[in-house]
Amino acid sequence: MIAYVGIGANLGDAQANVLDALRRLALLDGSTIIETSGLYRTAPVDSSGPDYINAVACIDTSFDPHELLQALQDIEQAHGRERPYRNAPRTLDLDLLLYGDQRIDTETLTVPHPRMHERGFVLAPLAEIAPDLVIPGLGAIHDYLPLVASQAVEKVF
Repeated sequence: MIAYVGIGANLGDAQANVLDALRRLALLDGSTIIETSGLYRTAPVDSSGPDYINAVACIDTSFDPHELLQALQDIEQAHGRERPYRNAPRTLDLDLLLYGDQRIDTETLTVPHPRMHERGFVLAPLAEIAPDLVIPGLGAIHDYLPLVASQAVEKVF
């Protein structure tokens, strides 16, 4: 199944943390990275702290969505991820943005990610690797890019 994973960090060496997350994704049994975006710098959303470094990876995985979520959380934990409050600064944040064209709404997982179409730090790297992508139930990502144009998103690598 083709899945898209959002990656972000703003604590510690954020760029190194994002790159290590990409490396760890590449090492997951049953998953292959198809493509990764460049790295983008963005201001935090609804929190203080340093700027974030963000990226998006497209993977082909044999994991079901909940298994993939657990694998992503394991990678976060390896980086000491804590969740003191919503949108808190973090050493690493991995979000399952899309899982094929599936719509999932369980206690532990919502796909498509419920706010992805509102966030420049998701849409800019996603548009880099999948410009014609359609978010199930919402529409084409290129329709949402103008709506987040006021959010400062800078490609750094």
